[in-house]
Amino acid sequence: MQLYTPSLFTYQRLQTVEVKIGDLLLGNHHPIRVQTMTTTDTMDTKGTVEQSIRCIEAGAELVRITAPSKNEANNLLEIKKELRKRGYNTPIVADIHFTPNAAEIAARIIEKVRVNPGNYADKKKFEFIEYTDAAYNEEIERIRERFTPLVKICKEHGTAMRIGTNHGSLSDRIMSRYGDSANGMVESAMEFLRIARSEAYHNIVLSMKSSNPQVMVQAYRLLIQTMQQEFGICYPLHLGVTEAGDGEDGRIKSAIGIGTLLEDGIGDTIRVSLTEDPEFEIPVCLDLVKRYNNRNISKDIIESIKLPYSPFEYKRRVSRVVENIGGKQVPVAMADLSAITDLLPDHLQSIGYQYDANTDKWSIQDAAADYLYTGERPIEFALPGTLKNVVNAPIWKNTESCFPLFLLSEYKEAKQKSDRMNFVVIDCYDELGASVSPNAFDTEWLKEVAKDKTVVFCLRSANINAMQSVRRMFVEFASCGIDNPVILSCISSKHTPDEHLIHFAAETGALLLDGMGDGISLGFKGDMKLENPKVNGRTYLTVKDIYQFANNTAFSILQATRTRISKTEYISCPSCGRTLFDLQETTAKIRSVTNHLKGVKIAIMGCIVNGPGEMADADFGYVGSGPGKITLYRSKEIVKKNVDSEVAVDELINLLKESGAWVEPS
Repeated sequence: MQLYTPSLFTYQRLQTVEVKIGDLLLGNHHPIRVQTMTTTDTMDTKGTVEQSIRCIEAGAELVRITAPSKNEANNLLEIKKELRKRGYNTPIVADIHFTPNAAEIAARIIEKVRVNPGNYADKKKFEFIEYTDAAYNEEIERIRERFTPLVKICKEHGTAMRIGTNHGSLSDRIMSRYGDSANGMVESAMEFLRIARSEAYHNIVLSMKSSNPQVMVQAYRLLIQTMQQEFGICYPLHLGVTEAGDGEDGRIKSAIGIGTLLEDGIGDTIRVSLTEDPEFEIPVCLDLVKRYNNRNISKDIIESIKLPYSPFEYKRRVSRVVENIGGKQVPVAMADLSAITDLLPDHLQSIGYQYDANTDKWSIQDAAADYLYTGERPIEFALPGTLKNVVNAPIWKNTESCFPLFLLSEYKEAKQKSDRMNFVVIDCYDELGASVSPNAFDTEWLKEVAKDKTVVFCLRSANINAMQSVRRMFVEFASCGIDNPVILSCISSKHTPDEHLIHFAAETGALLLDGMGDGISLGFKGDMKLENPKVNGRTYLTVKDIYQFANNTAFSILQATRTRISKTEYISCPSCGRTLFDLQETTAKIRSVTNHLKGVKIAIMGCIVNGPGEMADADFGYVGSGPGKITLYRSKEIVKKNVDSEVAVDELINLLKESGAWVEPS
């Protein structure tokens, strides 16, 4: 199997072609570049310039501006002139969807154009068409005629281009032949890339965006493999999860999709698409890339091990069942409250349990932890029935709701073990003489421990390349025939909420997307009493909310990787100059009345470009169709057109009720 990255078990940047965007160099091991997109009306020159400057001063190295028609494309010249006049030389990217003539105008003005192959030369009607090879080739020639003029203009003017495939806007032609798949996304881009290469034009960046991180990651990997097999080179890659949403959910979903690829050395520029003002995307981008721009390239390249899974499709690792962990059961969440000295029932509010002393009953949320690790302190009060306690093995006492946790080195000599479940921690490739080479790894003791049918392994790593180290241990497990369930244990020593989110999401999300892991445990290293609530305007976590933050993050990671659904999912576009209503306000309003609908996916899209196609796998859609007008969808089917925005949220609730997806909030 040809790999999509130089190394699966260490950190190596993928070698890509160098692309020039104005004075900015991208690819070829240059730093990972950060970008965003304006949300203003492109005809509002002053507003767009002011917002662009805020983004640039926040750290954006490219600014993308929508050009939905010739008027907006022409006005890019005025925007560029004003930015240059004010001393800002940051490259501008024109965002084009349905209008080739606008792209051709923009390419003569600014430094880069983005085209979507799904709608640049095709119109989407959600029709299935049977193509013969001859008929399909005729379609390719039609695309060549439509696309080649833009390629020639870009080549003449030194303009860069992004061929940006979106999962939700694949053409009917691609869908008919390849289905709604990562393969279809790749072929959609490759058709345009082949045309560009036939014109000896190579100043190209590509992207494979989806609102589903699993689909997105698989598509990028397949694209790299396809380019390497067909051309022997790889063009630079722009990374992003489209319609990620807002708040913690949007950050986590983006960090999982983007971070998974960055962990493997993939990606030359990124954008975190949030339903927030664009300048707020930049700090998240900067937190993401700083993990990798200064990471040393490891010389410890180990590729002789046979990969026991396909990185191009999702298949969960087969594991045995121990209690409620492993097998086909959803991954569990283990909360770490070991730093609390005197644990009380009230402390469990932060992990999803509310105690009522008057009735002596517990209420349990959907995002309630399954296990509670308390380290050296066993719990002294009765727990709710769904929650089990985990303590360090030396202090463990055999009770119905308590289980021991051993270090791997402790387990051999342990005199007392549970006859139901024992947690065994492995610090991957820092134990048993295995920190340098797998050849030095003595697997005999590991295999002996694994024979115990009660053992659940907790894998963690203190290495800078922690995800790769844990991945490598999973491969070792497979080669040894070890099928014990595994908890992914991740410890963050960062400071800000965004840094914690990114650390947790990138390291555990990357493994979950590849089917590895039967549970997740997130913790914090160092002093939990984080001082200075605000430093340079960045909010720091406090002791009061840090445990709730960790628990919410764990469940959000499981949700974003589609491995455990515990809440409503929102697919919300980040807004741009095409948006036809206040997206942030509307998203907040819809969330407030639907956030109890566990498992329902609702897309909130600013305009027809981002819907219905961009809604991808949403169950319901709320899409701007004109000023003050909304169209409602059930899946990709239009249910109600041109609904007045004043009553559109109520009409969405009615649609949910009619479709049997509504339950009254408790």
